Amino acid sequence: MNNVLHVRDVLPSEVESVRLFLGQNGWAHRTGSAEHFAQLITNSQRTALAVKNSRIVGFARGITDGLSNGYLSMVVVCGQYRREGIGRALVEHVMAENTDITWVLRAGREGASDFFSSLGFETSTIAMERPRRK
Repeated sequence: MNNVLHVRDVLPSEVESVRLFLGQNGWAHRTGSAEHFAQLITNSQRTALAVKNSRIVGFARGITDGLSNGYLSMVVVCGQYRREGIGRALVEHVMAENTDITWVLRAGREGASDFFSSLGFETSTIAMERPRRK
């Protein structure tokens, strides 16, 4: 069996499979309908899909101008595959090689701060946010 991890952009034919994966991994509240999620993917300049043994095991997406600013929106790895470097590979794929971009994110889930710190993110004292309506 091919146990190699592949991280690549999401293909249009995979969008619904990604939405279902997110729903199975605690993110259904952020995906919405198939149409809503398809629009989220279309509007995201960067996506990353982790596939192992022909199975989706992780997903990430980012929004960026490609020159100066970026927002890392979702980073999700299936529980049984955590701590294998998949999250790191997803984030690195989304951020690419351009180190001139300042990437920001919201790290509210347990363990997220430690994970993102290991990727070079620092807690900011200057960031502000206007939360979405509930």
